[in-house]
Amino acid sequence: MTDSPPPAGAETPAKRNFVQRWWFDVVLWKRIFLALVLGAIVGLLLGENATAIKWLGDLFIRLIRMIVVPLVFVSIVSGVAGMGDPRRLGSIGGKTILLYFCTTAIAVCVGMLFSTLFQPGAGVDFAGVTPQAVGSAPPVSEQLLGIVPLNPIEALATGDILGVIFFAILVGAGILAIGEKGKPVAALFEAGVEVILYITKLVMEVAPFGVFALMAWVMGTAGLEVFVHIFLLAAALVVGCAVQVLLIHGGMLRLLAKLPIWPFFRDIPDAVMVAFSTSSSAATLPVAMRVAEKNLGVSHTVASTALPIGTTVSMDGTALYIGLLTMFAAQAFGLDLTPAQLLLAGVTTVLVAVGTAPIPSASLFMLAAVLTSIGVTPEQTALVVGFVLPFDRLLDMTRTVANNTSDLAVAVTVAKWEGELDEASYRAKPVE
Repeated sequence: MTDSPPPAGAETPAKRNFVQRWWFDVVLWKRIFLALVLGAIVGLLLGENATAIKWLGDLFIRLIRMIVVPLVFVSIVSGVAGMGDPRRLGSIGGKTILLYFCTTAIAVCVGMLFSTLFQPGAGVDFAGVTPQAVGSAPPVSEQLLGIVPLNPIEALATGDILGVIFFAILVGAGILAIGEKGKPVAALFEAGVEVILYITKLVMEVAPFGVFALMAWVMGTAGLEVFVHIFLLAAALVVGCAVQVLLIHGGMLRLLAKLPIWPFFRDIPDAVMVAFSTSSSAATLPVAMRVAEKNLGVSHTVASTALPIGTTVSMDGTALYIGLLTMFAAQAFGLDLTPAQLLLAGVTTVLVAVGTAPIPSASLFMLAAVLTSIGVTPEQTALVVGFVLPFDRLLDMTRTVANNTSDLAVAVTVAKWEGELDEASYRAKPVE
């Protein structure tokens, strides 16, 4: 008996192979990079009309943000519960936070250094600039109190990441403390992590389309002329972020973790592309966790602890940018800063960067606290923000990459210190 022909319109093996060969068999970062390039070209061609497809990018960001809070909660609970020894929570968490503060402090210095070298604020004319009101940064005491949620369910519902992290650590520690009785709950959360990561994998198949739409919108509404008007500031940021990523993050891996640098940079493009296109550390978290565990060989215990904390604490690119804008403002308004003022501005920048929400352009609205410390008035701060804000999206895309590479480099370093790194997996080239 002969096989009947497939019905009209049915997908034949040849069609499936063609789609698989030219789409699903291509590693994700290459698809995202292609989408970035095509989006930029289409945006330049369509101009303001590119706004019509922005909804596709917004949909992608909504999808990925949808899974951030569940992923943070279940992964931290699972990671803490799987530590075996409660003392390891302090060891992993302490080393992680210490490294994040160190890289953030270095980033501030890098930003100030390159702003001094490039002098982007010298001779700036604010004529015609529309001032943009900025809110004052909350005091440090309020930020610390905000870590403890009044209502954990509300923290989950509103996406209060710090509150979610605190509550998840307590839940995980509770499961760990009660021993055998907590194992069924630990198994439930472990399965929950697998479910959320699978959903993340499905969502990331939409990434090239979302990135295409976002890049087209950015280039269509801003255009290449943004780099002409703000070239020196953009150049200082790009060079500073490159130094931070290659020398500081790469140096941390080489000197502190005693690992080769090339496998790290070879295996993180998926996360870097998402960070660049979404300008959001929070939106990049699900991809960063997958990259850390699958590509870099970081254990689930370390990845589920270090990376969610890094989403709100590790802000190297943000700190670098605020440090750069601090010097930009001083140059623009003719302020001669003393060493004491520079130190105060640096410390304030680290604290502000840690408290910055992991969303696009949030750093601009935390700038007031730093500029106040060097004598810049609220009216002058509004002028600085008004000058930078029209161009900030492209600048934000750059500095989010530095935020993301810091998260991953710290996770790898802590994993190596804790004996939680699969070095064979780290060194091996992932299967594409």
